[in-house]
Amino acid sequence: MKSRNVLLATISREWRRITSRRIYFWAMVVAPLLSAVILLSMMGRGLPMRLPCAVVDLDHTEVSRSVLTTLDALQYAEIKSKYNSYSEALDAVQRGEVFGFFVIPEHFADDALAGRSPQISLYSNYVYYIPATMLYKGFVTTATLAKGGLVKGKLEAMGASEYTITPRLVPIANHVHQIGNPWMSYNIYLGNSFIPCVLALMVLLVTAYSILIEIKHYTSIEWLTTAGNSMTVALVGKLLTHTLVFFVVGVLIDILMYDIYRFPVNCSPWIVLLNTLLLVIGSQAFAAFVAMLIPNLRFAVSICALLGILSFSTCGFSFPCEQMYGAVEPFAWLMPMRYYFMIYIDQVLNGIDLYYSRYYFAMLIGFVLLPFTFGWYLKRKCLNPVYIE
Repeated sequence: MKSRNVLLATISREWRRITSRRIYFWAMVVAPLLSAVILLSMMGRGLPMRLPCAVVDLDHTEVSRSVLTTLDALQYAEIKSKYNSYSEALDAVQRGEVFGFFVIPEHFADDALAGRSPQISLYSNYVYYIPATMLYKGFVTTATLAKGGLVKGKLEAMGASEYTITPRLVPIANHVHQIGNPWMSYNIYLGNSFIPCVLALMVLLVTAYSILIEIKHYTSIEWLTTAGNSMTVALVGKLLTHTLVFFVVGVLIDILMYDIYRFPVNCSPWIVLLNTLLLVIGSQAFAAFVAMLIPNLRFAVSICALLGILSFSTCGFSFPCEQMYGAVEPFAWLMPMRYYFMIYIDQVLNGIDLYYSRYYFAMLIGFVLLPFTFGWYLKRKCLNPVYIE
């Protein structure tokens, strides 16, 4: 009964703290939700469409104009400018007016009809990786269609029938099945990785801050006294309040992604919610462990910020861990975000049996044990609060 009373007293004390300081509201609620809304709305179309490009037509024939019409009809490209030389088009790219340009050489139609294999030049500005990649895809598609159209016209002039032309142009038909994200939507690709990582980052920062601000403001003795002089009760009471708030925010983000934006989900909604809850708890435990090892507010928050931001790159969201340098890959498995991402792939995307994700769930749950390792050291610092800038 006494343990329950001190736990409730600690929870009540922490609830008053987070509701009386606006920094908690902005960090725990506004920042994750605002990041989710901005990213999802910004990528709402799934793919960048109608990217501005330029063309340099040095041929000025019916054939070259047909090629440019095909390019402008694609969903990826929109011809914004036409130039008379390569240098003018390159200047437009360097000024940021277009992402690339398409060059049709002189005598293109004559060479093509004579079978002399004219070359079409494609230029994309890969400083902007995604637009350049999509534009390059549009350029290649246009060049392929132009080649096929010329060959088809030549074969028809020789008297070949439609039945014999098609197998020559397309000898092998490809059937592409894109698993998990058949729409090739960057919203699904980025949203399911970056948004939970932003949530985890805020959990790391708020957890380390809320623990060590007690030492900085010399309120740690009061905190321990309220918890019955038990470091375990003090941590559970403090972090349980944060868990509730962060989990509610995580649920709102899940609703936003899977219900409003209709991201693919191939498992039970309860697994999605469980994964979100374990991400929050695992990140809290990791941040508490860092706060115990380094009981200095500035240093601990800085380390949590550094590790949380590095997780965007090293946890396999945008680049496979298997292809990273040997010294980098093990770091990914130290962070809770990596296990969250693996559960997301197995359950939400692929919908495989829960049995095959058991190790990832176990590791996320295992993070809860970290704060029990150096609790005694944090308690000593709390009983003798000395803050060093």
